[in-house]
Amino acid sequence: MKTTRPLLALPIAAALALTGCASTAAPAATESAADEPTSVTVTDNHGEQTVALPPKAVVATDNRTITVLDSWGIDVVAAPLDIFPAGLSYKEEGSETINLGNHGEPNLEAVVAADPDLIINGQRFASYYGDFQTLVPDATIVELDPREGEPFDEELKRQVTVLGEIFGKQDEAAKLVADFEEAVDRVTAAYDDQQTVMAVITSGGEINYAAPTTGRTLGPVFDILGLTPALRSDGSTDHQGDDISVEAIAASNPDWILVMDRDAGVSANTDEAYTPATDLIGGSEALQNVNAVTAGNIVYMPAGTYLDEGIVTYTTFFNTLADALES
Repeated sequence: MKTTRPLLALPIAAALALTGCASTAAPAATESAADEPTSVTVTDNHGEQTVALPPKAVVATDNRTITVLDSWGIDVVAAPLDIFPAGLSYKEEGSETINLGNHGEPNLEAVVAADPDLIINGQRFASYYGDFQTLVPDATIVELDPREGEPFDEELKRQVTVLGEIFGKQDEAAKLVADFEEAVDRVTAAYDDQQTVMAVITSGGEINYAAPTTGRTLGPVFDILGLTPALRSDGSTDHQGDDISVEAIAASNPDWILVMDRDAGVSANTDEAYTPATDLIGGSEALQNVNAVTAGNIVYMPAGTYLDEGIVTYTTFFNTLADALES
């Protein structure tokens, strides 16, 4: 007579085997969670800062890095949205990000209410560092503004590299750095240093000179790319450019003109009417016979640059410049 007992035992044995697997997998999962770091120590402009991981409530005030945080999907509980570039998810209807206003009259009480454990501070809000220390003493404050005396391109790369360590986005940060370096290489490979370059900032309907190295936004570009200046004069670092006449700019007869349209960035937030840089330069009688103008060698930074002077903006601009040089 046949017996079925061995067959009945098979499901029981299988179940016991699965139970054994589950019991051994559970400790492994627990050990994996235990291996996750609870903090990371990074170096910013003020020294070493220890950030609890993962950050639970982030306040972001730095124009140069906010676009990167947004692209990484970082939740921001409060930010000065009035001075941040257009197109951020934090500014969309329905966003829960608290608006701190602007750096002229910020709503610092809202920072206290947000109860952040991390503040990414910088640029226009750098002067409020001490206020944040007093108002939210338990928050870690990280500042990564480009430091005076350090190569500007290396400082841009440092910003995203440190943020990548904080938010677990090391691969994404490395990609941003690689893209930036590739754009720089494209320009340096295509550029002939016998051709002279002029940088200008348009603001308030005027065309203003931006000095190599020291000038706002475009000044560091000369050093990063090894550009030959058409004119050298001491300059300021403000958004209006420097007190050099359009006639003096024309007399230097540059082969290339690089332009930052300050008002284009601001108007996106205010809806104020302004004269675009293209119209100002195209309508300037003094510049009509300049080599760069007659050859069409005028390259504009992205429209929102004034409110977004970070690594992504410079990468985009350098690729645009490389396209022009290569053509």
